This record gives sequence, C-alpha cells and structure tokens, in this order.
Amino acid sequence: MKLLVVDDDADMLAVVSFALRQASFPVVTAHSFGTGLSAFRTERPDLTILDINLPGGSGFELCGLLRKESNAPIMMLTARGEEADLVRALELGADDYLTKPFSPRTLVARVKALLRRAGHEAPSPTQAGELALDPDQLTLRIADRQVKVTPLESRLLHLLLANVGQVVHTERLLVHVWGHRGGGDRQLLKQLVHRLRQKIGDDPEQPRWLSTVPSVGYMLRVDRPAAIEDG
Repeated sequence: MKLLVVDDDADMLAVVSFALRQASFPVVTAHSFGTGLSAFRTERPDLTILDINLPGGSGFELCGLLRKESNAPIMMLTARGEEADLVRALELGADDYLTKPFSPRTLVARVKALLRRAGHEAPSPTQAGELALDPDQLTLRIADRQVKVTPLESRLLHLLLANVGQVVHTERLLVHVWGHRGGGDRQLLKQLVHRLRQKIGDDPEQPRWLSTVPSVGYMLRVDRPAAIEDG
C-alpha cells in the first residue's frame, strides 16, 4: 500500500506525511502539479491527497486527470471552506474533502475510511512470501514463528515490504522511519537494520531477506537468498 501527498506548502507536506508515516503508511510526496502527476503515474498510489493550490496547475485539474487514469481514492485539502469548492471537487471525482486546519488524527481516520471503502484494510498486515507484518500489533510473522518489533522497525519493514524486490534508497528510508529529513542518519539506520536482522535471523554475510546495496540503500527479497553482498 502506498499514499501520495501533493502540496506546495513544505510545512503542511511535512505534517501530513509525518502523520501518515506514524500510522505506518508508506508515503510519496510531490510539491507541484507536474511532479504530482509524474509521481502518480510512476508510483501508482492506493490513495492520493491533493492540495487545491499548486504551482503549474490547480489541484482541481490534477484531480480530474487522476480520476481519468485510476479509481484509487482522492482526498482534497484546502484552506477554503466554500461549498462551491466542495461541489467542484466531488464532481471531478474526489472521494473526500478536508478543510485546513485539521488534526492529524482526523486526517488518518479519514484516510483509513477511504481505503476501507476502496477495499483496502489500512494499515493491513503487510505480507510478502514468508514475512507478514502487523503494524497495529507490532509483530512480524516469519513462516511459523512470530517476533515483536519496535515502531521504528515496523516503519522500516512496512516500506521495504511495500517495495519488495526493489532497492529503497537510504534517504527515502530515513524520511519514512524518522518522519522528516534530518530526523535520522545513516548510522542510526544501519544499527536499526542490524537489530532487525538479529531478530529475523538473517545472516548479514549471506542475507536471505534483507540486503544492503552499498552507497544506495536496502532491498527486501522473499523469493530466494539475496546475491548482493552486505556492505
């Protein structure tokens, strides 16, 4: 599961993204009409959150384009509360509309409700192969055994499971796990990966699941032992 947030206000983008990541959602961000459309087409998110006022075009226009390409839920954010805006957003295909300011708890609750209506459980136990994460219970099932994980480990696993078989860049992991740029550093991430490997019984020299891609990031594999050497 993956969410896209498009907002040109850096502070609002950080607040919304942090709230969603704290709720264990993998989040992709964009700051303009063009980058939002590109991210949507590249990432294919399960839900998109759009601000109305965007550089390069309005959120209304972007909502209309996204709706033509996908049935995934769309939530509109705006500082304006006019009924005309609400009607226009709904007519263009938006599924919900939230007026600023709003509480993070309200945002997360509305996002979960939209995902449930779209047939998603949010956050679901995220599963790939023998690995199944339950972010609510902070547990990871590995075949027939279960281990407890910390909130940081859960957020790390959630993003890796959402991108299984793909390299996830270090910077993206830092932002997702610690909530904002500069919230963590590479050494802390390395230690977090080390502790997680110990819990799941993964040999760093010949990792079965979690591989380090030197100078790039990490990759979770569930089909066969990874061939990339740890570094």
